Amino acid sequence: MPTDLAEHPQPVGLAAAFARRGIHYGWAVAAVTFLTMLVTAGAVGAPGVLILPLQKEFGWATSEISSALAVRLLLFGLMAPFAAAFMNRFGVRPVALVALSLIAASIIGSFFMTQLWQLVLLWGFVLGFGTGLTAMVLGATVATRWFVQRRGLVVGLLTASTATGQLVFLPLLAALTEQVGWRAAMTFVLGMIALAAVGILALMRDRPADVGLAPFGAPQIVPAPAQAASLGAMLASPLVALRDAAKTSTFWILFGTFFVCGASTNGLVQTHFVALCGDYGMAAVTAASVLAVIGIFDFLGTVGSGWLSDRYDSRWLLFWYYGLRGLSLLFLPFTDFSFYGLSIFAIFYGLDWVATVPPTIKIAADRFGEKATLVFGWVFTGHQLGAAFAAYGAGFSRTVYDSYLPAFFIAGALCLFAAGFCIMMRGGEAKPIPATA
Repeated sequence: MPTDLAEHPQPVGLAAAFARRGIHYGWAVAAVTFLTMLVTAGAVGAPGVLILPLQKEFGWATSEISSALAVRLLLFGLMAPFAAAFMNRFGVRPVALVALSLIAASIIGSFFMTQLWQLVLLWGFVLGFGTGLTAMVLGATVATRWFVQRRGLVVGLLTASTATGQLVFLPLLAALTEQVGWRAAMTFVLGMIALAAVGILALMRDRPADVGLAPFGAPQIVPAPAQAASLGAMLASPLVALRDAAKTSTFWILFGTFFVCGASTNGLVQTHFVALCGDYGMAAVTAASVLAVIGIFDFLGTVGSGWLSDRYDSRWLLFWYYGLRGLSLLFLPFTDFSFYGLSIFAIFYGLDWVATVPPTIKIAADRFGEKATLVFGWVFTGHQLGAAFAAYGAGFSRTVYDSYLPAFFIAGALCLFAAGFCIMMRGGEAKPIPATA
């Protein structure tokens, strides 16, 4: 039987102040998480507008710069399952602050770099580790801990913050780079990182129980689960989750389709779209503005996807999202890079940018139960493997064939294949895999 405290939770501290105004504190935690993911996503996307300036200043080839960006995207994904374990062990706030510190260190160090290996170290490894700690797993963790009702909507909002941060910041960063240099643009990113750190210190709390609350929509306080007995057991928990999940076809379909998702978004368009448009005579600021339009429509599409994933079969949602994204990528080379053609592309592609995330998380939660965040971390690793593959592959295509277009045709075709695989997943909610003792 639950205690009286569990039946009638009494909020404390800031949560009590919010409660007096009829606001659940989970919304404050979601807001600061939104800001953190927005800023870190901006740091992930910023190098996409810096390829040409780095080429001019240091004489590095596109494929050489792309190798550093590929390392960043790869580590961004590989850290995801371990980020979930770190959050379970040490708490969300400490992990987020360490992540922001690593991102800031990579940016400050880049101001003094002169050689390619320093770019790979700072923007590949350090930035990759830092952003990996606040990847989409942060949003999934906050949504599952703090919300029972409106969970799909919250996942949609937090997911949208990731893509919006990658895209909306780009016009400003491109303008700063063009007018006062890329170091000034990265200084702006540093300021946003400092703002997010202040928000985390002021508002972030680990679990609703820490402030005397039940999750939003839950009838009683949910106590924190037992921690792993040792640090080694904590580090092994993602591997145990992978071992169990890898026995299911659902995991491999989610992993494979998310590989395609990363290859057709972060790795390709986010990293190379500005340089692609430059090949057709478009200014960097104008090209980045098209990405900002994609970001606006992405916000609408991803929030809408969260709402839809609470109501409709996630397999069919993914079928339509991947299918429409593939068609939009195949259409892009035929736009002649005119205002009208790029506007059509920005609308349809933007609506699908990361609309795939809420239904993917929904399927993972239904199938893998309490291991869902760890399993989703591995699925997200597939996303970033695809992103790294496309980031390097598109740069290779540009260097060897003097064109980005083969990479866009390949990405469009992969999306159509992914759409077909999505409807092959088993329907309904499977019995979750039990936790390993």
